[in-house]
This record gives sequence, structure tokens and C-alpha cells, in this order.
Amino acid sequence: MKFATEYLWFNTKKHREYINITDTVQEIVAKSGIKEGMVLVSAMHITAAVYVNDAESGLISDIDEWLENLAPFNPDYRHHLTGETNGDAHLKNLIMHHQVIVPITAGKLDLGPWQQIHYAEFDGQRKKRVVVKAMGE
Repeated sequence: MKFATEYLWFNTKKHREYINITDTVQEIVAKSGIKEGMVLVSAMHITAAVYVNDAESGLISDIDEWLENLAPFNPDYRHHLTGETNGDAHLKNLIMHHQVIVPITAGKLDLGPWQQIHYAEFDGQRKKRVVVKAMGE
């Protein structure tokens, strides 16, 4: 079995941002030479997420609004007693999760017709990374 690991770095312009990383992950898979297997895409920060869904801008706005309703910015989070101000970002991460596993078939990401891989940033404007680990033959 072969393994290939690469890191993607992000420093978003906005506090919350959603970035389609499908093409970049596919490039890593192609470079790995793995034809059959899987790829793990994992945010390495507890205030960011990786998810699979449609890349339609209206849906992304709906997701952002939904998350803000479920875990709104609130200065009264107990986490803020530590000096942080990102309690909502931690909760948004728990809702969306930090990683996905996508099958690789014939050297390509085996996604459904509208599925795309997204990096979601909930506490941005600082340097963060995502690990992409392809595994297979």
C-alpha cells in the first residue's frame, strides 16, 4: 500500500469563510499515483471544518446562516474566560466535523454528481492547515 501526505495552508481574509478544495485534493491524488484507495482530508484546527456538499453559493450562505443560528457569536461563552473569543467557532466545528474520507477510483475522487470538498473556516485571519493523506494502490 502507498501513502502520500501533503498539507494545505490557509490564512483567510474573513473571519468565516468557505473554500472549495476539491481540485486541489484531486491534484494531490493524481500526483500520488494511487489508483484505488481513499483520501483523508482533515482540518488540523479545532475552529475549522472539512465537509462534502454542493458548491452552490446560495447553499453555502444557508450553511453559514444555519451555523450562526446554532452556534452564534456570544461574548458569554465560558470558553471566553480563558481569554479567547472564539467559543462559537469551536461549536461550529463540532457541528460540521473536522474531516472527510473520500474514495479514490481509477485515480480520481469518487464523488457524487454535485459533491465537492470544502474547507470551512470559523475563526480565520490567521494561518491554519489541512492534512491530505491519500492511501491505496
